[in-house]
Amino acid sequence: MRNKTLSCVTKNAAQTKKMGFTLAKAILKIGCGNHACILGLCGPLGSGKTKFSQGLAKGLGVRQTISSPTFVILKRYPLAVSGSFKNFYHIDCYRLDSASDLAGLGIKEIFKDPTNIVVVEWPEIFSKKMTKKILIINFEAIGKNSRRISFGL
Repeated sequence: MRNKTLSCVTKNAAQTKKMGFTLAKAILKIGCGNHACILGLCGPLGSGKTKFSQGLAKGLGVRQTISSPTFVILKRYPLAVSGSFKNFYHIDCYRLDSASDLAGLGIKEIFKDPTNIVVVEWPEIFSKKMTKKILIINFEAIGKNSRRISFGL
């Protein structure tokens, strides 16, 4: 059921990162069932998607610097101390024309594996069928530093 949203406003990048961190802790606590935990981050350039991803990664225990994988498309970060989760994938589809562009990267296997947490920036390239498996999070710049972040429920 995707007709409800939970929305909040962050006033700076630190709060946007904190929101990602908090979501990571919840995911680690409750899990995602028998498939990967997939988060689709939607919003224009500069709306906070990468800052949120940085906070999420930190909450998962990733120590490497997280930057948007715009030019490499996909980055994998192993998780050492995250319970049943083993990998954090950060995917940026901004430069892709269709989901088939991801096939060679093993996206189907990544999405099926319940030990993966996957963030997909610009998930709009996926079919409606595929996005039913993704928690969509919308980002909107509402000021110089403020962001409205809405979770589709």
